[in-house]
Amino acid sequence: MNENAEPLEGEPLIAPSSIDHPLYEQVVEACRTVYDPEIPVNIYDLGLIYTVKITPENKVSIIMTLTAPGCPVAGDMPGWVVDAVEPLDGVQHVEVDLTWDPPWGMEMMSDEARLELGFM
Repeated sequence: MNENAEPLEGEPLIAPSSIDHPLYEQVVEACRTVYDPEIPVNIYDLGLIYTVKITPENKVSIIMTLTAPGCPVAGDMPGWVVDAVEPLDGVQHVEVDLTWDPPWGMEMMSDEARLELGFM
């Protein structure tokens, strides 16, 4: 994103993930072990993980959001994600940043999450 936080024309609102990195699927599966305590769906399928970037040195940077800015676990959940991802073989460092842009919406949930919550 540019410095003004306004997306440039053609620039995605959510930064792309490192889907071709060999650790990507393991990181996603680790994120799926973290649950929002108020919702019986993991945070990945809930759509709270926006970006998973992994450097060639296996440093993982995750950009995530929460269902609402006033979420009672706002201070804790990024640490839960670090705790889930950091033990993976090969991961050198994990950093998790919260963002509120774009705001989370129910359309970000996977079909599995919608089914689990009775929205399908």
